[in-house]
Amino acid sequence: MAPKSHKNPTKLFLQCLLAMFLCSQSSQGTELKETFITVYLQDRSAGPGTPGGLNYTVVPVTGIPGKLWAFNSFGTIYSGDDPLTEGRDEGSAPVGRMQGIFVTASLDGTIVQISASLVFTNKKYNGSTLELQGASSYLNTVREVAVVGGTGKFRYARGFATFETIYYEASTVYCLIQCNVTVQHYENLSTKDYSLI
Repeated sequence: MAPKSHKNPTKLFLQCLLAMFLCSQSSQGTELKETFITVYLQDRSAGPGTPGGLNYTVVPVTGIPGKLWAFNSFGTIYSGDDPLTEGRDEGSAPVGRMQGIFVTASLDGTIVQISASLVFTNKKYNGSTLELQGASSYLNTVREVAVVGGTGKFRYARGFATFETIYYEASTVYCLIQCNVTVQHYENLSTKDYSLI
């Protein structure tokens, strides 16, 4: 016959109190904050029939052999490094880059799967990033993707980002895209020392 287990309710209660105390100590100095950011992507896309000599910021890197590599062609993968500016004008103050991979993920060519980072270089958020992921339909006026994480001032970020094409010039494949980001994140979150010494 197996011995009976005797649980001490007082001991269990004290263990729960200790766990709650340790959790509260680990979160001291943190504050959940909501931040709204608007930036503009200055996008120049290379593709079939685009003129040479331009400083492209989005280029196709691979696709289905024998098929046209284009944003509306299933299986095409693009790499992007768009400048982010404070205002709409290309000469506006730079605030960072949007760097990532874009894949035409639907058979009909209308959905692009985005996996990208907003990498900030401006004084306020320098060195911080926001990580974006999701399906974006270019048929929609406003496209929305998830903010799934962040670094620096945006640790543990969660939220969403919207993209809206403000201007498109077909002859130079220049596109101005407004990006609005709403995120919740922790500020003043200290880093722990994970060294073995």
